[in-house]
Amino acid sequence: MRSLSGLLIVLGVTMLSGTIVSVALPQIVGSLNGTQAQYTWVVTATLLASTASTPVWGKLADLFDKKKLLQLSIVLFVVSSLLAGFAQTTGQLIAFRAVQGLGMGASQVLVQVIIASLVSPKERGRLNGYIGGIMAVATVGGPLIGGAITDISWLGWRWCFFIGVPFMVIASLVLGRTLKLADVRRADAKVDYAGALLIASGVSTLLLWVTFVGNDFAWISWQSGAMVAGSAVLLGLAVWVESRVSQPVIPLHLVVRRETAIAILASIAVGMAMFGGAVFLGQYFQLARGYSPTEAGLLTTPLMLGVLVSSTVSGRMVSNSGRVKPYVVTGLVSLTLGFLLLSTIDETTSLLIVSAGMLLVGTGVGMSMQNLVLVVQNSVPLSELGAASGAITFFRSLGGTMGVSVLGAILANRVGTNISEGLAGAGVDASAAAGSGTLNLAAMPPFVREIVESAYGSSTGDIFLVATGIAAVGLVVGLFLPKVRLRDTLDLPGAEEAPSDGAAEDTTGDGEAEAGPAAANGRIPAAGNAPGTRVVARGQAARVVRAAKKEDGTG
Repeated sequence: MRSLSGLLIVLGVTMLSGTIVSVALPQIVGSLNGTQAQYTWVVTATLLASTASTPVWGKLADLFDKKKLLQLSIVLFVVSSLLAGFAQTTGQLIAFRAVQGLGMGASQVLVQVIIASLVSPKERGRLNGYIGGIMAVATVGGPLIGGAITDISWLGWRWCFFIGVPFMVIASLVLGRTLKLADVRRADAKVDYAGALLIASGVSTLLLWVTFVGNDFAWISWQSGAMVAGSAVLLGLAVWVESRVSQPVIPLHLVVRRETAIAILASIAVGMAMFGGAVFLGQYFQLARGYSPTEAGLLTTPLMLGVLVSSTVSGRMVSNSGRVKPYVVTGLVSLTLGFLLLSTIDETTSLLIVSAGMLLVGTGVGMSMQNLVLVVQNSVPLSELGAASGAITFFRSLGGTMGVSVLGAILANRVGTNISEGLAGAGVDASAAAGSGTLNLAAMPPFVREIVESAYGSSTGDIFLVATGIAAVGLVVGLFLPKVRLRDTLDLPGAEEAPSDGAAEDTTGDGEAEAGPAAANGRIPAAGNAPGTRVVARGQAARVVRAAKKEDGTG
């Protein structure tokens, strides 16, 4: 439990660092005399480094010492956080945030890989509840904490970067003393540098396009064509390379496997909900309802509460039952209904209705997000755990980023149209009013402020209607998820020898075979059985185990 506490601290701090600067960023860039383009890059640099490097770190976890890799990621994060806190120019801050993104991406995937190396999938459901709760608190609570730190005169924005350092140092000391991992590295370890470079380049190009399209250039323009085509070529080359190397960064056989493919597609919807919900709900409360940043953070509490409670409760229920599909599907239903309710909001909607929608969305995220990771981890051997965890984390982050960018572009377009129509209806020249900006509500005349608040209120409902459609697609995909039964061993049983009949045997008594490669391979007795026990076919192994239990009185 001491090791797990250290791992959860690392995960919580890295997640928090990604959201804590969101409210403080205007003051940060302003104090460093930065430009609007640099403002965007403070966020984009971290996002690119974290997302693009996630599958690489996951693969490295399969090839090298997981504990040393995690310690390296902690060092990267601590050093870059200190440098970012002491940055004197916006250029320095962008560079240090990119390094911080490398540490964030590594820490988040390595924590999940290490937990999966310590605990069986069935028992991991309970721990995944804690992980989901920590991720919810960090994602939703980050802006609130960042705003409070920035408003305290004797702290200031630099402590948004400093605050996580002591916690990471403590976590590193705890893990150094208590974390013990079995060495499952391959003797012929090779790093696919070409594949890693192509994946990182292709994903970075795609994320840059999603970040800037609609603002710096149009959706249909030569810039869009060049960036989309370039990304497609790079990712196509990456697939070609990955299909030919012996140890790819993202093994293609994992991605195309039924469980993994379905979990990835469903995770895109969940990722969009987790990130988009927090971003646009906070903006809704400030710009459509007139609340302060701190008040807006407090009003998003139902979202955080829904994730925290549902992830913890569903995690325990998954561990008790060994089944995961019912909780994933129920979560996706809740997610869809929550977005559907939020699609009805405007600037006059009762806060009770808004809170109910947030609670449903949070419940859906909590029940589905980590359980989808668990589905993938349950279907792969321990030697491929890092690559599988990195792949689903990568796609969830990529989907969330693209979802936020697309919804943001839709919101900006709808807000601009609604404000122009509202000002025209009031007999005000919209072009003349545009120069004053639309975010400084306090400086606006009362009737203009009402028009702006109404525009943001109705437009936020419009983007949540789009989110409802995306969540519904995730739900349909989730219905095709196999009825997996979580194994209670760390590694897949019997990867060495195939069964004589090539079919999975129902050893659970409920008509369900265990999902994943175990269903098509031999079965190895779980750790703790008598040494020297030979590898046998799965059906034979089941009979041997039942006979042994009957003989020693435990069956």
